Amino acid sequence: MNEKQGILERTKAFALRIIRLYSSLPKTVEAQVIGKQVLRSGTSVGVQVREGKRSRSDAEMISKTEGALQELEETIYWLELLVDSGIIKAELLAALMAEADELTAILVTSAKTIKNRKRK
Repeated sequence: MNEKQGILERTKAFALRIIRLYSSLPKTVEAQVIGKQVLRSGTSVGVQVREGKRSRSDAEMISKTEGALQELEETIYWLELLVDSGIIKAELLAALMAEADELTAILVTSAKTIKNRKRK
């Protein structure tokens, strides 16, 4: 992903990648159950970020940012299960996992910045 791309664009692009991943999963029960979980959590990240950008207070923005972080953690878990269960090869998810890690780092930094601003 482009480093200069904003968080709203990156989380939307992440959601679109998650949707494409879900569409490509095998139609086995296991793949579909895990796929629905990753689809839900992976597409929720951007919603939380977008809602946070429209917050009325720092506390609300922190809450939404932390909500996005929780969704990212859950998404990473489901992606790991797809790999560890043998449903998908790790190399096919490497870029998506890397983006999830980068988004996590960005959101952690954002939450810390808002908390520090709030303390001043």
